[in-house]
Amino acid sequence: MEQKFREQLALNMRVERARKSLTQEKLAELSGISAKHITKIEKACVTPSAYLVYKIAKALDVSVDSL
Repeated sequence: MEQKFREQLALNMRVERARKSLTQEKLAELSGISAKHITKIEKACVTPSAYLVYKIAKALDVSVDSL
């Protein structure tokens, strides 16, 4: 279940980031999360905390539920 969550989150993040024409570096800047960690999340290598998901959603201007 955790792997499925990571994969879905990764996909949704990439889609939303592309919609906003943001690079991983820009998303990192907007969210206050390192670009390296954004990359790991988008590759579904790590499971981010709820707080990091919140920060990413806020940076992308979407709801947490949409991620």
